Amino acid sequence: MKKTKRRIAILGGGPSGLLMYKRLVESGRTDIEIEIFERKQQLGAGMPYSAEGANKEHITNVSGNEIPTIVTSIHEWVCTVDKEVLEPYHITPLNFNDYKVLPRLLFGKYLEAQFDLLRDMAREAGIITVLHLGIQITDVFDKPELNKVLVAFEGSGIEAFDHVIICTGHNWPRKHEGKVNGYFDSPYPPAKLELKLNYSVAIRGSSLTAIDAIRTLARNNGYFKETANGLLCFEPAPGSENFKMVMHSRNGLLPAVRFHLEDSHLQNKSLLTPEAIEQHKSANGGFLSLDFIFEKDFKDLFRDKDPEFYARIKDLSLEDFVEDMIYYRENAAPFDLLRLEYAEAEKSIKNHESIYWKELLAVLSFAMNYPAKYFPAEDMLRLQKVLMPLISVVIAFVPQTSCKELLALHDAGRLDIVAVGQDSDVEINDTGGITYHYTDDTGKEHSDYYKMFVDCVGQPHLSFEDFPFKSMPDNGTISRAVLKFQSDDEGSKAQASGNRKVKQNREGYYLEVPGITINDNFEVIRINGKASKRIYIMAVPYIGGFNPDYSGLDFGEEASMHIIRSIQQEMKTQR
Repeated sequence: MKKTKRRIAILGGGPSGLLMYKRLVESGRTDIEIEIFERKQQLGAGMPYSAEGANKEHITNVSGNEIPTIVTSIHEWVCTVDKEVLEPYHITPLNFNDYKVLPRLLFGKYLEAQFDLLRDMAREAGIITVLHLGIQITDVFDKPELNKVLVAFEGSGIEAFDHVIICTGHNWPRKHEGKVNGYFDSPYPPAKLELKLNYSVAIRGSSLTAIDAIRTLARNNGYFKETANGLLCFEPAPGSENFKMVMHSRNGLLPAVRFHLEDSHLQNKSLLTPEAIEQHKSANGGFLSLDFIFEKDFKDLFRDKDPEFYARIKDLSLEDFVEDMIYYRENAAPFDLLRLEYAEAEKSIKNHESIYWKELLAVLSFAMNYPAKYFPAEDMLRLQKVLMPLISVVIAFVPQTSCKELLALHDAGRLDIVAVGQDSDVEINDTGGITYHYTDDTGKEHSDYYKMFVDCVGQPHLSFEDFPFKSMPDNGTISRAVLKFQSDDEGSKAQASGNRKVKQNREGYYLEVPGITINDNFEVIRINGKASKRIYIMAVPYIGGFNPDYSGLDFGEEASMHIIRSIQQEMKTQR
């Protein structure tokens, strides 16, 4: 009797879907069939590396050597791809540099080519792959009684699967865009910002997302010229004499500049092992202490590598360390500091020498992402309030070319940044545009009108209510992500302070965090507390509460490894 093959659906054919597909193909299992559903016609690129998230001017913040090899390396691909693909970006096999960042659209082409190579590998291994391109998934239904998952898609189609992996990727919900003139909920797709302007534009945020908007707006209202010293200057175009962009950020800080990484994949052999983390949790009531992670996965790594820096920080608490590191940033003019960090980063790259504390902060961010679901609520609040603001600035890794453009725009009087604090407000005007209300560092209140506003705070952590497949919350297939307080006193204080995310039940105080509950295998957790053995999720916007750091392809590699292990174990137990 012929044995029925397991049907596995990957919902989303972007980078996460690509890495999941790679794991399935490399598993060597011929008893599976894989179906991939992708809303666009292009596989691999997802939002960031397709026209939905990039124009020709947009670049990655990682270089070729920092990107994990999928089937072939980027260098190998560049040497084999048709020259017509490379020509728009002035790249050839001879001038390609593995240590430089890449045009995002070109990187999307590379990812698409990797998908094709994986499909060839699957075919040779006897693994069936079915593609559904240009298909929008409308809902997902878990059927425990059938041990199946039903996937509904456009056109009233429904397919049954044994396992479903949700890899739907980035999502910026539209709230005001299209209803309010001059208001943009995000800068994506960037083609919508190809506008000729002769007035000031408000940009909320100063992250890489903001830089995406700045690069597009600048090119449509002027041009860059290279100066004798290798830097840039900016000239406004005729009709854009009054064009200017103003970034509004809580702390008025610009992101730090990309430098040379000693370990391009942010791994470190001295990091805590899973066994050490489990041992610590067992001795700490099942909780993982943020201070323990900070001590072992950050401070201790400097003992041998940088004893002088270790002596400086070894007795500092997490809060004191962040205050020490951010003090000089807050007390320097943002663009003066950017200029200094640009020179420091240039030296780092030229000499292949890391800026070690910044690199290890990135290592810490990645290392604590996976076990963050075991932090007590009071530590998650500390992480959000204290450490993540520093991490988001320092490990943004702004490419050198973007820095040169920011400096040129500022020097030309076309770009500025203001600190708006925690309590700023964006008021939508009935006639279009917005008024930005904030209080500056001197206590002066501002109400500044802008005809155009672009929200560039980056990919938001989406709430439980934002989950796209509505039958899953309605049927109890997923549950709201929450973290318990280790101390009832701390929970009571947090609730008394007015934090509406702090709730109380018979078991004590808990904190609602963004998105849905998952376990270590990225299985969704049902409302009854039990894991689904059929549905997995890698869609980072919906698991931000339990995975607070977005780590791109590194995250995809880690998550897909846990998922394939879980699927194989499940298949083994059901033989």
